[in-house]
Amino acid sequence: MSQRYDQALAPAQLNLNQYSILRRASAAPRSIGEFARELGMDRSTLSRDLKPLVAAGWVATAAGEDARQRRIQVTPAGKRAIARAIPLWQAAQDAIERELGRDGLLALHAQLDLAIAQLQGPRA
Repeated sequence: MSQRYDQALAPAQLNLNQYSILRRASAAPRSIGEFARELGMDRSTLSRDLKPLVAAGWVATAAGEDARQRRIQVTPAGKRAIARAIPLWQAAQDAIERELGRDGLLALHAQLDLAIAQLQGPRA
């Protein structure tokens, strides 16, 4: 499934993971640690995934409230990249829904939500 999205997003020079990070990061600047928790990712994995987005000029990092903390923010160029990618992602989403049918897509989402909840376990 992710390969379908990666192919669709290629004209925007993004893969699905990068697109997801950009979309979610555009909501508000936040620390890398906070954002990693929100995404359910390890902080070091997120830092590695951010490197090409920073290199492309789509995400900027800045000092946070203390010297150890880094905050991420989507740049204007990153917002333009998101704007280019949204219709590509939507076209892929529409094609998948046509192929699976609405009920099939809803069932897939339900199964994924259940799997994520089970894998994450109880939250303290």
